[in-house]
Amino acid sequence: MWLSCGYIESMLLNCCRAGILGSWVALASGLGLLFGLTSASQALAGNVLANPGFETGDLTGWTTYGANNYVISNSAIAHSGSWFYKVYQAFNGQVNTTGIYQDYISNPGMTYAADGWAYTLSSDVLAGQNVAWLEVTFRDDGGNILALYRSSLITTNAIAAGAFPESTWVNLSVTNQYDPNSLQITNTVTRLTAPVGTSFVRCQIVFQGDQYNSNGSVYFDDLTLNQLSASYFGTNWNIVWDDEFNGTTLNTNNWTFDIGNGFYSGSYYVSGWGNNELEYYTSRTNNVYVAGGLLHIHAQEESYDGQSYTSGRIKSLGLFSKEYGRFEWRAALPQGVGFWPALWMLPENSPYGGWPNSGEIDVMENNGAVTNQEGGTIHFGGASGDDVYFGQTYTFLTGDSVTNFHAYLLQWTTNSIQWFVDGHLYETQTNWWSNVGTSDTTYPYPAPFNQPFYILMNLAIGGNYLGNPDTNSINASLPGEMLVDYVRVYDQTAPLQISTVQSNGYVILSWPTNIVCHLQETFSLTSTNWSDVDLATNPYAISLGSTGETFYRLESP
Repeated sequence: MWLSCGYIESMLLNCCRAGILGSWVALASGLGLLFGLTSASQALAGNVLANPGFETGDLTGWTTYGANNYVISNSAIAHSGSWFYKVYQAFNGQVNTTGIYQDYISNPGMTYAADGWAYTLSSDVLAGQNVAWLEVTFRDDGGNILALYRSSLITTNAIAAGAFPESTWVNLSVTNQYDPNSLQITNTVTRLTAPVGTSFVRCQIVFQGDQYNSNGSVYFDDLTLNQLSASYFGTNWNIVWDDEFNGTTLNTNNWTFDIGNGFYSGSYYVSGWGNNELEYYTSRTNNVYVAGGLLHIHAQEESYDGQSYTSGRIKSLGLFSKEYGRFEWRAALPQGVGFWPALWMLPENSPYGGWPNSGEIDVMENNGAVTNQEGGTIHFGGASGDDVYFGQTYTFLTGDSVTNFHAYLLQWTTNSIQWFVDGHLYETQTNWWSNVGTSDTTYPYPAPFNQPFYILMNLAIGGNYLGNPDTNSINASLPGEMLVDYVRVYDQTAPLQISTVQSNGYVILSWPTNIVCHLQETFSLTSTNWSDVDLATNPYAISLGSTGETFYRLESP
């Protein structure tokens, strides 16, 4: 389509392209023809559920509630594989619920489809007023239900009518939309859409037992929660600060070093960083370096300034700090007794007093001897400034471990702090405070987590967190290193897209200035060879009188 000079046509089209977040425009030079396309940051995720068929032989990946949750091995009955989930009521003379669920990060507008297979054995058929179903809910960062979807209900009436035959696997699709308040069906849908305010999506199995202690159980197998839309960051969350570690040296505009085996608290020196750590942190490339697109924090056995080990600890203090947002690391951790890798945050200032009164957020920390678990914690001040901490652990599926690369994400809002591994929500904290000093001055919630925090990454050796292992065991593990692929900080911003205006024979391209991105170009719509536009400024002027055709897009990061 060829148009007269000075005419601009904008077209918004959906496009999935791995690693790209933003928009791109095509310029037919001299004719002023522009096409604007919005692209997504990741390909579709498919089934996001961990352990959907229970083939780990346990409920790893699932959170349980209620009395009677079991995983059974019987390949003659299982829908596929050898294992399935069995649930029945509590027999407590009251209406009760039992079940399992998984939570995943989500955003408004994201779409899903969900289903699973269910079975009731003829010799243990569901009885009385017991009822079971599959359910998907979209929730805000406080866990409040914003939208509710369920499958058809498994009831004794459905069994009697043949809608749910005994000893037969029946596929249940989650298609019934309910009013979360009245619990009445309002619609039947094929896609489950996250409403405004969504922070995460929950997929769960619910068994509601009656007050008559009625018998009967239901089996479930092969559940799916298929993510149909693009990246869970969507268009409303964009990168506002990052380090991709793609260079050959550590970016000193982002990071500075902690050096030594301790710190001064006033005139008093606290050795071992207050945790009986054994390493000496250095700024040498022996311990901290960038290579192969990764940050390497390397720990080794080495006599150095009175310590037997050296390692690295870097921080963004004085260079970058932020209050609220999403903070994501992708990292692989070392295995072995004595390793204590951590990704964490401390306050840029200390308005509520010294540690722990002004708070600490541990995004991820791990005991190197336990590679199938990691944990997230907050610390704050208790009575007379004592350390109070709340935290939980995440357990990886069988065969996986912290030694593989995983994305660790913290979502921090005014009233909630949440921890995710690869998008899987495993911890939410919504209550904290800070008491300071001998007079117990109390700073109520949301203090102290209502101020900018900076980022730290380190690989400690030994220490209280590990139970202070003996040096022979530690020496057998060394050397080792923590590898960090990237650090990204997201905030809710205007969409990452190119805006265009025409002026005096030029097309002026502009885009949001608070998003980490850069302009790229190519000379064929079918080309996969995009290159950065050297010295591109924002805004960027393109002459309509130039020859040829050029396509532009934004890449983030």
